[in-house]
Amino acid sequence: MTHGTGDAGDLSHATGRAAPSSMGLTEEQERRLQEEYRKQVKNFDEIEDDLRTSRTFQRIFLLCLVGAIALAFLLGYTVIVGLWESKPEFTRWASLVIVILFWLSLGWGMWKNRKRIVTRAGNLRNALQDRQTAAARLPLDSPSGLRIYREASLDLIAQYRKSASRNRRIHNLFQLVIISGSIVTSTLTAMNQGSNKALGVSTSALSALVGISAGVTGYFKFRERGYNLQSTADEIEKHYNASQFMLDEYAAQNGNHLPEGDRLRLFARHVERLKEEQRKRELQLEQSSSSREDRAG
Repeated sequence: MTHGTGDAGDLSHATGRAAPSSMGLTEEQERRLQEEYRKQVKNFDEIEDDLRTSRTFQRIFLLCLVGAIALAFLLGYTVIVGLWESKPEFTRWASLVIVILFWLSLGWGMWKNRKRIVTRAGNLRNALQDRQTAAARLPLDSPSGLRIYREASLDLIAQYRKSASRNRRIHNLFQLVIISGSIVTSTLTAMNQGSNKALGVSTSALSALVGISAGVTGYFKFRERGYNLQSTADEIEKHYNASQFMLDEYAAQNGNHLPEGDRLRLFARHVERLKEEQRKRELQLEQSSSSREDRAG
């Protein structure tokens, strides 16, 4: 990316306006620089969200892989015992092969996802550098910068709500697996009296799936993440509307209307506070999951 002085000269020549001596930028040039900065911020946020999602799926792959390894050893033990005590049946061997294939597919998925994480991490560093470069070219005392910041908060609201909806969908999916799987497992267990080996293996596999789903839900806390993101988005939207229509603390004080610059700075202060609180809540969820894993270990 080029330096701000060169772009300012080009924009001044294109618009035919003389740049103010105090800023070195015309209003048109300043607006273009801020639009570029907003685009870089949005690109950075999207890449960061993709990287976070990839890392979450990597953890899910790891958790499922541990479960698949445990099932493989369990079925392998039953096969070895069957060789000594009775003739091994087809279902026992087939179950072992299926679990091993599931194990290998999860390992392959983790390897592919690892490469995707490395690529997205590099893209995130590049996007961060582009965002910092674009921010360095912006004037610090510009009122239009605060207006663009307020409008950019709409993208932040949409991003938080999108992430909240995704977390709710994942949580509901796992809950559906847990509830329906538990009911079906209980029914199959009551129906099977030990004579049907295939039904017994299916029941065990379904029970394992329910257990894995419950573990994933308890570890990643998708419901809590979705609730926090939705609450933050609602709070930012409330301050956006209040600053726009001069409500609550953005209203007139002592009969005098609060100047636009003060309203915009107050809005930016509240948004930054809400974003910081959201980051702290995410960090608390990560720490609680890590501490639970340490206690389990």
